Amino acid sequence: MGIRNLCLLGHGGEGKTSLAESMLFVTGGSDRLGKVTDGNTVSDFDPEEIRRKISIAATPLPIEYSGNKFNIIDTPGYFDFTGEVLEALRVVDTGVIVVGAKNGVGVGTEKAWKYCKNKPKMIYISKVDEENANFSGTYEALRNTFGVSVCPVVIPASAGDKVSALINIVTGKAYTISGGKASEIPVPADMADTVQEYLAVLSENVAETDEALMDKFFAEEPFTAEELQKGIRAGVLSGSVTPVFCGCAMTGLGTDLMLQGIADYAPAPGETGDELTADGKPYKQDPAAPPVLFVFKTLIDQYGKFSFFKVVSGTVTSDMTLQNSRSGGSEKLAHLFVVKGKKNTEVKELKCGDIGAVSKLTDTKTGDTLSAQGTAVTLKGIAFPEPCYALAFAPKTKGGEEKIATGLTRMSEEDLTYTVKNDAETKQFVVTGQGDIHLDVLCQRLKSRYGVEVETEEPRVAYREKIRKKVTGIEGKHKKQSGGHGQFGRVIMEFEPGEVEDLVFEEKIFGGSVPKNFHPAVEKGLRDSIIHGVLAGYPVVFLKATLVDGSYHDVDSSEMAFKLAARLAYKAGLPLANPVLLEPVGALKVFIPDSYMGDIIGDLNKRRGRVMGMNPDEDGGQIVEAEVPMAEMNSYAIDLRSMTQGRGSFSLKFERYEETPANVQQKIIEETKRIEEDDE
Repeated sequence: MGIRNLCLLGHGGEGKTSLAESMLFVTGGSDRLGKVTDGNTVSDFDPEEIRRKISIAATPLPIEYSGNKFNIIDTPGYFDFTGEVLEALRVVDTGVIVVGAKNGVGVGTEKAWKYCKNKPKMIYISKVDEENANFSGTYEALRNTFGVSVCPVVIPASAGDKVSALINIVTGKAYTISGGKASEIPVPADMADTVQEYLAVLSENVAETDEALMDKFFAEEPFTAEELQKGIRAGVLSGSVTPVFCGCAMTGLGTDLMLQGIADYAPAPGETGDELTADGKPYKQDPAAPPVLFVFKTLIDQYGKFSFFKVVSGTVTSDMTLQNSRSGGSEKLAHLFVVKGKKNTEVKELKCGDIGAVSKLTDTKTGDTLSAQGTAVTLKGIAFPEPCYALAFAPKTKGGEEKIATGLTRMSEEDLTYTVKNDAETKQFVVTGQGDIHLDVLCQRLKSRYGVEVETEEPRVAYREKIRKKVTGIEGKHKKQSGGHGQFGRVIMEFEPGEVEDLVFEEKIFGGSVPKNFHPAVEKGLRDSIIHGVLAGYPVVFLKATLVDGSYHDVDSSEMAFKLAARLAYKAGLPLANPVLLEPVGALKVFIPDSYMGDIIGDLNKRRGRVMGMNPDEDGGQIVEAEVPMAEMNSYAIDLRSMTQGRGSFSLKFERYEETPANVQQKIIEETKRIEEDDE
């Protein structure tokens, strides 16, 4: 039995899940045709997927067709869940890009093409029988956008305005569907010229895959169906041919033709070349070699932890013990499964190239390689996108903090595209993910899985404070008399801007006015004080403090007294030293098509950004480099997506602290006071 591993990808709402459902139904992999709107599809079984009517996770859906096993992975179309798409692409050999016949080439189509840049591709134009569907317009847009490799294999035949049948250009046969069953019909007479036009395009592409075919093409001899099939298969493998299919998943029209196209043209595991190891060396996918498997996805449900894997070489059997190359630990594969949506079927073995799952591995994560003891193979991992959109999570009721932390830590095993930071400075639990929908899904899962309701707000910015001039002769005196021993400590301080971020403490005492044994207490008092600045309570940096004089009492002086005296000097001196707020500034790189350059630069100027330069990127777009205050970037992930229709992306890394403009500083101080009052 031949294996084909492929994933369905493309823009959200274009019919990927419906196509997968149709493939399952046509091949007997399911006993009914589920619908996304009804929430009963095989792949979208998660409660959040059913509620939102979108795919959130990459779901393997194995089917059998014409003596082959197809491991179809249905992937999300929304950009917040790109990590799931990348997991699927890591283990499949072919990408099937689904495009709506009404909507044409969208941003998701462009992204899908880019993801499959070095991978064999096929295109399925969906919903061709719906009102206002435009197959020819969509096909032309695909060819104009992605080049001449895009060529037709299956086209619609119209009866008036309604698509009632499809024509296979390769075989010259037409098919209709009735009651879910496909049947052959004569090619409509009025479609003959159209078929010949599309056949000419296909023949030209096929001719370029083989010299003998090229000679025949130039001699104007027609290709046989077998020659066309052979040429398409070779072209798909080399990337010179991207065959276009079409159909309607709801009626099943074209599903058989798509399945046959996968069997005929999609490469089997190993045909696309060797795997790569973590250090970039080739690793052959060999059925006769010792077993090696790559874990591409982790799922945690009420039954425990499932690790999805592809068998890269050898054969994997149940009760086999393999070694994790990352941890060095041994993992026993007690139970192997073939997973179809939420249905698990236990199997005894999985052969080279196949996809399956194993339960209850102890120390194996997504991206790990398991191999036979002593072989120590480490395959190339998965490069996930950097998290870019942050919100602070807090429980709606007191005492839920631990549940949030536990839930997010647990869920991070199956979703590697968000990070969690418990910010002690701002007293917030900050979660950074791929977008607003992504973080909302996390909130809903915390509620449904871990019983904790979450409130969100924008993360607070960790500002800093510093002084800009030197002040001298600042007195701090702590004196208290309450019977018995009193407390007495007096210091005279100088405060000035320092050259290093941390506090620099010096003493220039003459004559022992403050004994040396109290000097550490003075420094400790200052270190305790700089945690809270005098403007808005943010930590003070770049401060140099010098103890120049003071006095003590033989009986009443103590370390505590001098510590408190230093604090009083700090509170008295810093407001006189021209204090200023410092804001964090980030180094920003924005990746955009040329056409959005003006909008992006205008927007960065509104955010007080400084554009440092522009450079072309390897995909033909532009990289805008800028420095921008982090406080202005909270919503940038959402705003950039809106400005560029989802085509733009960015990276932002903290660079340094800079002085805040006076008008902005006043707003920050007022906002900080308001937050403190609310917290009280």
